[in-house]
Amino acid sequence: MHIGRSYQLKEFLVWTRRIIYWVLVIGAAPTLLYQGLGLKWLAIPWTVVALLGTATAFIVGFKNTQTYNRTWEARQIWGSILNSSRTWGTMSRDFLRKNPQKTQELVYRHFAWLTALRYQMREPRAWENSSNRSNEEYKKFYTIPERESSLETELAKYIPAEELTYILSTKNRAVHLMSLQSKTLGDLFEQKELDSYQFVEMERIVKDFYDHQGKSERIKNFPYPRQFATINGFFIKLFCFLLPFGLLKEFDKLNESVEGIMKGNMVWMVIPFSVLISWVYTSLEVVGESTENPFEGSANDVPISQMSRTIEIDLREMLGETDLPPALQPKNNIIL
Repeated sequence: MHIGRSYQLKEFLVWTRRIIYWVLVIGAAPTLLYQGLGLKWLAIPWTVVALLGTATAFIVGFKNTQTYNRTWEARQIWGSILNSSRTWGTMSRDFLRKNPQKTQELVYRHFAWLTALRYQMREPRAWENSSNRSNEEYKKFYTIPERESSLETELAKYIPAEELTYILSTKNRAVHLMSLQSKTLGDLFEQKELDSYQFVEMERIVKDFYDHQGKSERIKNFPYPRQFATINGFFIKLFCFLLPFGLLKEFDKLNESVEGIMKGNMVWMVIPFSVLISWVYTSLEVVGESTENPFEGSANDVPISQMSRTIEIDLREMLGETDLPPALQPKNNIIL
């Protein structure tokens, strides 16, 4: 997540420079053929290009709205995880005042659940875009905590060795960590360390965590529909290809109203203007792509690592601990 005032123009230009190179070639080729070789038949009616541009603008706008909604929903889900975690910490402390060891066990296992879940959310998927060349280059400007150390190392901080061995043998580590929480609650109820009301309330929070995890997994494992993403890409490429052909006659007509060095040379202005318009459309496309997968490790991700660390600090303070982990800090205004 970018927490600065805004991205700088030069960042966008560097990020999209390969696209700019391509649209520059696409804009220059027909202009050279039209003006340099006199192939006037290459020009096509501007109306055709304008209609295509209108349709492309609609579908690009639709995609960007939907991808933003995916990211905003992901942020809401993790906001709910943060709130439920604070409730879990409070209940674990207050319901088990006579057994601080179990309080710590429940809270630390919750840290392990957060760790397992965020590592699962960072696992790559075939449709994600963080492996694109431009996105890979941009990763040098920020840090992905889940790439800095292994899951096993992180889990070992919170749960005992035998529990760690069991969890690492399962496929969905977060699910089984939460199932251990429920098992511990059942044991505490049988031992009468929790009354029926307390047991039901804490099991309700366990259910909430499962709901939050399922919602996160839904966004992670179900991409923005490929048919919409594909046709969006086709429309933009077709529009960028036809745009300079539609601008040729329009700029040629301007020769009648100018004087001096530009008279007879206005067609050459097709190149910069076609590049500019194409860059606007293609930039909207790549911004939508960088927003559609909010857990992939891109600069625009929901900051689940930071939120997990915030939860850990809050709950450790509830336990009365003073040796707290530091809050995660942004790097070049990017924090995950």
